[in-house]
Parts: sequence; C-alpha cells; structure tokens
Amino acid sequence: MRAWEDPSAPPPASTVADRLKRARRRRFVGRAAELELFLATLAASEPSFSVLWLHGPGGVGKTALLGAFAESAGDAGVRVVSLDLRTIEPSPPAFVSEFERALGHPAQEALGSEPVVLLVDTFEAAVGLEDWLREEFVPALPARALVVVAGRDGPTGAWRRDPGWRDLLRVVSLRNLGPDDARALLASAGVAAEQQRWMLEISHGHPLALSLLVDVLAQRQAEAAAEPLELRAAPDVVGRLVESFLAGVPSPRHRLALECAAHARLTTEGLLGSIFGAGEGDEVFSWLRGLSFMEHGTYGLFPHDLARDVIDADLRWRDPAAYREVHLRVRRHIVEQVWGSEGRERGRALADLIFLHRGNPAAAALWDWASLGEVYADGLRDGDGEAIVRLVERYEGAESAAIAGHWLERQPGAFYVFRGRGPELLGFSANLALHEAAEADIAYDPAARAVWAHAQRHAPPRPGDEVLLARFLIDRDVYQAPSRSFNVVTMRSMQEWLGRQRLSWYYAVAADPEAMAPLMDYVYFDRAPDADFEVGGRGYGVFARDWRRVGGVEWLDRMAGRELGDDAAVPDSEREHGPVLALSQPEFADAVRRALRDMRRPDALAANPLAGTRVVRERGDLPAPEALRELLDEAVDALRDDPRDDKLVRALECTYLRPAPTQEAAAELLDLPFSTYRGHLTRGLQRVVDWLWQRELHGPGP
Repeated sequence: MRAWEDPSAPPPASTVADRLKRARRRRFVGRAAELELFLATLAASEPSFSVLWLHGPGGVGKTALLGAFAESAGDAGVRVVSLDLRTIEPSPPAFVSEFERALGHPAQEALGSEPVVLLVDTFEAAVGLEDWLREEFVPALPARALVVVAGRDGPTGAWRRDPGWRDLLRVVSLRNLGPDDARALLASAGVAAEQQRWMLEISHGHPLALSLLVDVLAQRQAEAAAEPLELRAAPDVVGRLVESFLAGVPSPRHRLALECAAHARLTTEGLLGSIFGAGEGDEVFSWLRGLSFMEHGTYGLFPHDLARDVIDADLRWRDPAAYREVHLRVRRHIVEQVWGSEGRERGRALADLIFLHRGNPAAAALWDWASLGEVYADGLRDGDGEAIVRLVERYEGAESAAIAGHWLERQPGAFYVFRGRGPELLGFSANLALHEAAEADIAYDPAARAVWAHAQRHAPPRPGDEVLLARFLIDRDVYQAPSRSFNVVTMRSMQEWLGRQRLSWYYAVAADPEAMAPLMDYVYFDRAPDADFEVGGRGYGVFARDWRRVGGVEWLDRMAGRELGDDAAVPDSEREHGPVLALSQPEFADAVRRALRDMRRPDALAANPLAGTRVVRERGDLPAPEALRELLDEAVDALRDDPRDDKLVRALECTYLRPAPTQEAAAELLDLPFSTYRGHLTRGLQRVVDWLWQRELHGPGP
C-alpha cells in the first residue's frame, strides 16, 4: 500500500517501466479501501475469498481500479490475466479461449497450483455467463486464484444462496469519488486550485466526468479566459462537456476519427486506415488511444458508453449529412470485414453491423438491446431434446411437439438452444435443411410440406440449391415476442443468409404473422400466405425470401437505409450489379447460345440474362461482357482435353470465336458437308451449355 499511498516515493529502479508505473500511480487517486482489501487478500497464504465483485454505474472508475489491481499483483509477482467481456463472444468456449490465449497455454498446463489473478471487466456485456462462471469455471482454478469481476450490476442471489460462495464472495459497490479524492485527482493532472471548485460542482466527483473536464481544460488554456463551464444538470454536464471537447480537437480529421469511434462498436487501425489511409489512420488511432474516455479491448478501442451516446447524438442532430457520411464510412469497412472473414471473425463483424441499427427508433421494438449478451447460442446437450419438446408442447400443443421430436431425430444439427443464467435452456430455434430432407419427412410436417410446395410453384430450387426453414423459434418466457432470444436468432440467421453460397429459399414460421410482420419487413422478407399451414387446429403464417433473386451483397446495401432509420438510398458506388438471377435450365441454355452469337457485341453481352447469374458473378468485379467472354472461352477450351472433341472445337471456333461470314462458309473452311458441320456445332454447343450449367449449379470446383 505504501507505493500507492505515496506517489512521490522514488522508484525502486530507474527503468522506463518503473517511470510508467509511477506516472500511472500519480494519476490514480482514491479507492484506498479497495486496494487495501485486494493487497491483503493477495498476500494471505489462504485468501479469505476467491471472487471480488465490483459494481457501479458507468464511468465510476471500475476499469481504472482493475488497472491498479493488475499493477499491484504484477509487483507481487503474481500472474495477471485481464479480460474485457465487451470484446468477447458471450459464450463459455469463447471465454475459455480468450483466457488461454492470454495465458499462452491451456489453463491446466499453465496454472498448476500457482496463484493467479483474473480481472474480468464489463461483465454486463455477458451476464449470461454468470452461473457458468460460478459453477464451473472458477471452481476449477487453483485454490489461491483470485477472480475480480467488474460490472454495472451486482451478482445475483444465487451466489448468496450457496453456503460456500457466501463465504468466498466479496461484493464492493463503487461510488463517485469523495471531495478530497476528486481534488487530488485534479491536482495530479495539474489543475489549479481556483479551477477545481467549479469542476467538482459539475462532475459531483464522477471519475469519468472529471477526466473529461481535465481534457477540455487543457484544450481551452490557449484561450484568453478559461471561464467555468455552466452546466446545471447531470445530463447537461456530459452534453456540454463533450461539446466543448469536440470544439477543441486538433483538426477536422481528429474530429472525424472521434465521431467514427463513437459510431462504431469497436475502432481499429484498420477502420481508421480505410477512412484516412494507412499512415494517417495510425496517427489518429494513437491520438484516440490517449483520450481519457477511450477504453481498450482485445479487438479495438471503444468510448465510454456515456461519451459515445452524446457524441453520436450530437452529430446526428447538428449535421445529418455529416452523420450519414460517417455512417457510410464506418459501414463500408464493416461490410468488407463481413465478406472477408469467416467463423468467429465474421461473427464479430456481424455484431459490428447489427450495432449500427441502434440509431433506428424502429429497431428498438424489434430487438431487445438491453439484454444483449445475456444469452448465447449453443449446440444440443443431454436432456435438451426433451426440454425442447416440452417447450413446444407448452406453447403450440402436442401435435406440434411431436413434429419437433420428429425433426430432432432426423436433423438434430438443425437445432440450437439459448443459454444464459443457469444450466437450463432459455429457448431454441431450428433451421431445417429441406433440400436434405426425405420426401416422407417433408410430408410428415405441414410446415415443411407447405413451404416446399410454395418453392416448387414460384421458383423451384435447382440441383445443389439449399432451402432452409426456420421452423421453430421459442423463448422460454415470451415465446416469439422480441426478446433476448431474438438477439441470438438475428446473428445466427445472418450467418446463414450471408455464409451459404447456394442458398435459394429461406422461410420463417410465425405463430402471429401480424406481430412478426414489422421485423420481417425490416429485414426485407415477404409474406407468403399461400405457404401458411395449420397444426393442431392452430394457424401459422410464413415469410419467405428467395436469395437467388437478391443476394447477400444487395441485401446488405438495402439494409443501410434501415440502419440510418430513414431508408436512405445507398450511393450507386456502393451497389453491385443488380440481383442474382436463377434461370431455369432451358432459359440458361438459350442465353448461352445468344451469348456465343454476340461474342463481338459488348452491349448485347451486358444485356444477356447470363450477366445476372451466379456463374458470371463469381468472376468478381469484371464487367459482365468481359466475364462472359472469359467463361465462353474456358468452356470451349475444356473440350480440348479430349482429342476426340477436336472437331467440335473447330466448329465452335469457326462459328463463334473466329467466325466465318456465314455457316456455309464455316463448313467450307472446315472442308465438311454442311450437315456434318451442323451436327458437330450442335454437339459442341450442348457441351458448352452443359459445362457452364454445372458451374452455375455447383461452382468452379476444386
């Protein structure tokens, strides 16, 4: 404690690291009781508790206190692992993965029996892990391990109901700094005594507000008169404070960087590099890192919630056009990350994308933002099948429960459950793969039967196409109302929509289609009343989307307007080349023949139906005429592998690739009777069509 109590004490060694510690300690004030408790526990041969739970409102100094704990433990030679749950997927596997990544080894190999301090910040971002942390993770740690949890809320009553945890848990509520500590903080930052009074009045000792005021004061010192800020109420304190900060940033690009950081879920050098260029992006990122209200996570920077909300709301109110530009800049980078990643990285990018919807007032009625992080998606465990059937019977009746049991046997991998506080499941959903289902299975389920018939009537899936049916969606407490479960379903559904290359139809079942309509309309799904069905005398509505007609790229572009809350059109530069077309085989073959005839006419190739098909889109950013010519050349070249097809290749070349004036002239050039030439040409055309059709159905292959 002496090192913390006496920041003027000389460092034990003359290294930069020691000077950094000294500087940090000089700026850290207060929390003496918490530090004393932590250090005493660390020094004990047998700690009196294993979990220290810190809770308090945002900006009260929880993260700063964890930093002080980390340095104290490091000084004592104890291994420290710090995790911020705002930057980690709220699931046990992700938590363990990040813990072991920080250790550098699997936990059991790295820890042994040595003491370790685990600092867990922003627990409100993943409260669904609380029971798992209490019942499984912490009990497996070494006896001398100390876990410090920091969040806005205190622990649930389950800790106190357990006689063991009643002894091994210590809960501390953090409050604003007292007047003496607040003055000490300002004095450590070089604030003159005559300016401290009004700063204390404005902040009421709130640590974040004090830190922001110090930054504002530093930027206003060049002015002739640094008059006290006149902020009268708590909401105005933050508003005027951030307004003053924005007015004093070094340059417009720094201001833009701050606005982007307030708008994005996480800010990285990559994000700022995409906006400013690599060099300037690095510079403004370093500047952001130095701001008092920017917090550091595993995957990037993020402002304190209070600062984020005020900066973002201020820009939207003050300059709507600039706000839209910031949104599009941030969004462009996130969309690139979505398409350029997979697995957990894509999951994080999708979370970043969903975060952009928080500014749309309509979205508040569709998703439960307050419960983000409370639940996570998990695979089936022992006993889940029975619990799923019971939930279906509870909300939909025995006949529907029997159908759920049927699909659990046929496609168990289609089911995923929601978990959070406690081991029991909080709900579940199922994405049935109808393209893999047997005819008998489809016939057994009225929902599957109805949507499969709908697909056949409107746009039959081709060989290789996938058809998914979101057959069940049940939250344990509210059934299909907007809930914590909807948050998880949104993420999982987007993974399906954007991650499956051959997805054709995607159907969603709703017990109350009128109630579900706003959400489905928000994500551009159409009502499909001719696919509605009944089970057990109860009617269900169906929503549908054919992803072959408007693919994931265009869908994401259209969703940009939803994010802004005004459905504003995305600039043409942001759009792709129109919807993906799903031609029937006869339509496809006819389009191939026309494309061969128009090989020398770029305008005709651009208008050819093949320009909108998947086989052409796979060529990337190539213009449609160029992509089509490449494909046709490749299709003809594929025939050259077999010498027996040489006569077919020559007929195609003389007719389309290096055409003679007429087909009669082509036959003469090949020294063939016209009927023989026509036979070779017909067979060659069919081979080209077949080659391209297989590419359209199954992709380019290995």
